[in-house]
Amino acid sequence: MPDFPNIILYAIPFFILAMLLELYVTAKMHMNSYELKDSFSSIAMGLGNVILGFFSKALVLVVFLWVYENYRFFTIPITWWSFILLFFADDISYYWFHRISHQCRIFWASHVVHHSSQHYNLSTALRQTWSGGFYTFIFWLWLPLLGFHPAMILLQMSISLLYQFWIHTEAIDKMPSWFEAVMNTPSHHRVHHGSNPIYLDRNHAGILIIWDKLFGTFQPELSKVKVTYGLTTNIKTYNPIKIAFIEWLQMFKEAFSGKKSIKDRFSYLIKPPGWKHDGSGKVAHQLRKDWLDSRKNL
Repeated sequence: MPDFPNIILYAIPFFILAMLLELYVTAKMHMNSYELKDSFSSIAMGLGNVILGFFSKALVLVVFLWVYENYRFFTIPITWWSFILLFFADDISYYWFHRISHQCRIFWASHVVHHSSQHYNLSTALRQTWSGGFYTFIFWLWLPLLGFHPAMILLQMSISLLYQFWIHTEAIDKMPSWFEAVMNTPSHHRVHHGSNPIYLDRNHAGILIIWDKLFGTFQPELSKVKVTYGLTTNIKTYNPIKIAFIEWLQMFKEAFSGKKSIKDRFSYLIKPPGWKHDGSGKVAHQLRKDWLDSRKNL
């Protein structure tokens, strides 16, 4: 078993210093990026994620090792070129996990935590799920099956998470055009956190923005449409417990209360957020289409 370090724990001092630097820079720029209660909520969510991560990562490691030891197709050595292959394999796995987390309610129930802040700063990057780590790893199961060692996979997943920390900021406008063309950047990710109809369910990239361009989910940040952060219906709470579980409770309430068919009850778990069995709700692509249609008439 390779002894790779837990780089997320080592990065915590860097997170703190980076947030203090961003707070200073944005204050000098007269940007209202931070709100004290909101930032404390995000940090609390991050700490909870780290603590629960000891259990969820143990589960993931056991499952990955079981698949790797019993069912792998190949044995990919732990060397420099295998990490290059794993970089791309992990990144496209993250893209599809992230995209489906916006299109399937049971995955959205954990991912919505990260979108629940109405502010956008480095502390928002720490606003992580308490439940997702226990089941979203299924999007990476094909990697130990292919033959990547589980320790390598967990390390690369942590590297991806570290990369995504710095893109949660308004202090950086645009990176050089060549970088914007290939990599995920603050501008691209601001779009992803927007609740504006034009920005909904766009830019699901982890490290490389090329997947969104390849699969038709890319949306550049528009100078005439300032990003409004948060959800289409905000939860209006700073309580970490509520932030972690409010969507789970709402989803199960809608699925199992009232008179509905079994199919409709199940649909509340797998349909996109916003879907209603009586047709009264609108999902992201419908909101986006309505917004684009209204612009045509201007």
